[in-house]
Amino acid sequence: MRHRQAVISRAKSCCEYCQSQLRFAMDPFSLEHIWPRSRGGKTTLENLALSCQGCNWFKGSRVEGVDELTGQIVPLFHPRQQSWTDHFAWNPDCTVMVGLTPMGRATVTLLQLNREGLVNLRRVLYKLKLHPPVL
Repeated sequence: MRHRQAVISRAKSCCEYCQSQLRFAMDPFSLEHIWPRSRGGKTTLENLALSCQGCNWFKGSRVEGVDELTGQIVPLFHPRQQSWTDHFAWNPDCTVMVGLTPMGRATVTLLQLNREGLVNLRRVLYKLKLHPPVL
């Protein structure tokens, strides 16, 4: 795809949702349509995000999720329109991603951003001083 290198570079080779690093991935990353093609989304740089296979699979064609704290249906995090640090933070040992806002919490839940394998990888990489990636 003609946009692949531009998207990887812009994302600093990290999943724009869970912040997994491409260099440690077991599977290739995808160019994910933030606004899905099934909903009229276009294949443009503004609508593409770098996504690990897990995040891409859990997101699918969804654009909304439920904030478990309030029960509200809210939009999911949009990497082109929002800043990751406004909606997410790491716990003290950087193994668990914490949603700071309704959007962040809904995204953490729906995309399962604290999947067991991710948490385990983060733990190892943190001890090696290779996580979290610099945003």
